[in-house]
Amino acid sequence: MTACTVIGLGEAGATYAAALAAAGHQVTGFDPVAPTTPEGVTRRATAAEACTGAEIVLVMTGAAAARSVAQECLPVLGDGSVYADFTSSSPGVMQELGQLPGKARFADVAILGPVSALGEKTPLMVSGPGAQAVAGLLRPLGVQVEIADGEPGAAMAHKLLRSVLMKGMASVVVEAVTAGQAAGLEDWIRGQIANQLAGDGQAVIDRFLTGTAKHAVRRSKEMQDTASYLSDLGVPAEMTTASAAALARMAQATEPALR
Repeated sequence: MTACTVIGLGEAGATYAAALAAAGHQVTGFDPVAPTTPEGVTRRATAAEACTGAEIVLVMTGAAAARSVAQECLPVLGDGSVYADFTSSSPGVMQELGQLPGKARFADVAILGPVSALGEKTPLMVSGPGAQAVAGLLRPLGVQVEIADGEPGAAMAHKLLRSVLMKGMASVVVEAVTAGQAAGLEDWIRGQIANQLAGDGQAVIDRFLTGTAKHAVRRSKEMQDTASYLSDLGVPAEMTTASAAALARMAQATEPALR
């Protein structure tokens, strides 16, 4: 049994706190606003009080609170303890927090999926001196934990690179399906999206990398026309407009090579 503390008892924090308590760990929590406390979790009045005596602390607040929480909690943690920051702070902030004075081993934890859908089994990537301890605690819960080489910030760097794809792709899909609905072609555009997401992923990546720059001039004009069409449909076209601008930039960059 491990003495665990979860700071932040919102959706993610409550999920992990409940899972750890159900697995037999001693779980203490703190959250200034969460209306409920997960079963088996003892709630404290302050973050520092919740961390006193903890062997491992899991911080699941918003990124804006990461510094203040670390500054409050790290001084009360003893030798051999672990401070695991699950917030979506930048790699630079994670590096900074990992250098704050204290006896705890710091771990930068990146959540690689939607906790709302996957619960405590959402895949994680961890880096920093406390990475092995985090993996040891959570893998028995069925969590896939990958340890990234490097100091604190390495895991978050991986997550933010993934976000370029996942959040960008999600926004493009939403824009395309919304436009399909407005045009009366939702089923057709859904089929197009599904076909692109299936098959040989590496081949698709290579095709995008080579074809996008090669045909940037023509595709930029096409995306400008597409943005105009979405405007006619009354559909926001932020992603389409951004694609047109990116293609125009690529076209300018390749022009000298084509002369």
